[in-house]
Amino acid sequence: MTPKQLYDLGTDLFSKKSSLNNLHQELATHFYPERATFTVTRSLGEDFAGNLSTSYPLLCRRDLGNQFGAMLRPTAKQWFHMQRRYEKNEKTEVRRFLEAFEETQRRALYDPISQFTRATKEADHDFSAFGQCALSVEVNHNSKAGSHLLFRCWHLKDMAWQEDESGKVETKFRKWKPTLHTLRRTFKKLPQQLESRHTLTPFDEHEVWHIVVPADMYDKGTKLPYWGIWYDPAHDFVLDEVPLWTGHYVIPRWQTVSGSQYAYSPATVAALPDARLIQAMTFTLLEASEKASSPPMIATQDAVRSDLALYAGGVTWVDSEYDERLGDALRPVTQDFRGLQYGPQMNADVRALIREAFYLNKLAMPQRGPEMTAYEVGQRVQEYIRNAMPIFEPMEAEYNAALCENAFELLWRNGAFGDPRNWPKELLGAEIEFRFESPLHDAIEEQKGHKLMEVKAMLADAAAIEPKAIALVDFQVALREAMEGIQIPATWIRSEDEVKKLAAAQEQAAAAQQMLASMEQASNIAKNNAAAQAQAPAEAPATGSPLDMMAA
Repeated sequence: MTPKQLYDLGTDLFSKKSSLNNLHQELATHFYPERATFTVTRSLGEDFAGNLSTSYPLLCRRDLGNQFGAMLRPTAKQWFHMQRRYEKNEKTEVRRFLEAFEETQRRALYDPISQFTRATKEADHDFSAFGQCALSVEVNHNSKAGSHLLFRCWHLKDMAWQEDESGKVETKFRKWKPTLHTLRRTFKKLPQQLESRHTLTPFDEHEVWHIVVPADMYDKGTKLPYWGIWYDPAHDFVLDEVPLWTGHYVIPRWQTVSGSQYAYSPATVAALPDARLIQAMTFTLLEASEKASSPPMIATQDAVRSDLALYAGGVTWVDSEYDERLGDALRPVTQDFRGLQYGPQMNADVRALIREAFYLNKLAMPQRGPEMTAYEVGQRVQEYIRNAMPIFEPMEAEYNAALCENAFELLWRNGAFGDPRNWPKELLGAEIEFRFESPLHDAIEEQKGHKLMEVKAMLADAAAIEPKAIALVDFQVALREAMEGIQIPATWIRSEDEVKKLAAAQEQAAAAQQMLASMEQASNIAKNNAAAQAQAPAEAPATGSPLDMMAA
């Protein structure tokens, strides 16, 4: 396909996406007003939430978005780990090498130049509100060293994408509207029309497209899997075209439905009716409370001679000739506020539903009391896993894993992990995958420790009946997996070969010690016999017949 054909494909995708932008605008209005620019343009300083009566839906979205980063990417710990795909029990030497890779990649992610924290923070809130987000992972060409990364989050209204036959996001389009000055700094060659405009008005904005497609969809050949094309549709001009090792953009999706390449947030889809309801309900309660405290008044025409002064200390003047027997010249409107007492309870019920829609009642780990047995703790952890799985599973598979894989590919291609010829032979040509630490995985891995304790208790009871039952469990394997489950560093654990050598040395030392003890015991016996013979009196000459001597 040519750049113009790819642009036509992107135009069609953006056209079909217009109704989705309307939905996102509605969701953003209730849950993420600072992002509510899908169909409108906001001016600087505009009150984002000026049309809302309560901020509770916003707070729930904010809490869920903050929980994603705090629970799945905690900066205080190493939250991702590398391993070879399909390798369950990795050798300790290989694990040590992989842990060195992990530390290198962690430094690259949290380097201030990479903007990883800023980009993922923005993306987390897009993910919680709209069920998807768009990030780019690339080499930061503005840094002095070529191995620095750059992460950025993009507005969903400027992104469109298409799935391949397997359901994977394949072709990606992004609209970008930089100034001509930025275009001049970014690209070596511009259309002649833009060169002329840049000279006169360098800070005018101009729209360009970034198109990322699989290599087989673009007319030019390459051994790399993707092409990145910068295209100026106004002048049908290719600003740049670069073969890519990665898909450049990471598009995590939460809940997908068949027939659509776009995802949805199960939190905001469930909470949207309640968000509309609580806004109307809060407005009604505020208005009713205001009427109860400052009721509307009825004034008799021509009897009240001044404006109504209903504030504290105010005076309202009434015509002195008015006959009060005809009724009060000024009186409040009679109202029935008996239904007001049910308003706060209804409001609390709606808040509870919104909180439940955002899973905020399911994110806390179960409390473990000292009186609980191991079985009770295990059951509570299993319940937590069942409740938390819908939240963490999509983020780990499509969000964290995709970010880490793209970052690893770029760092490796730019030499951040050193010469591959110095790697262990097991890593050469191996497919690296990532696993993650989170409350969910911590709970899953901790089950190994609980299982080990359960097995220990079972064997203690069984040994009283059959002592040989203890041999059923290989405690070295069980303990090693339990220690790996709680993320004991590989540098703390001896490898299997080292353990075998150490066990063999201990056996040799024990055998040598036993031999020395035996020799010492034999020597002592010999010494004792010699001493006994030296101290015994000389035997008397034998008397009697030979038969008597034999009998003796």
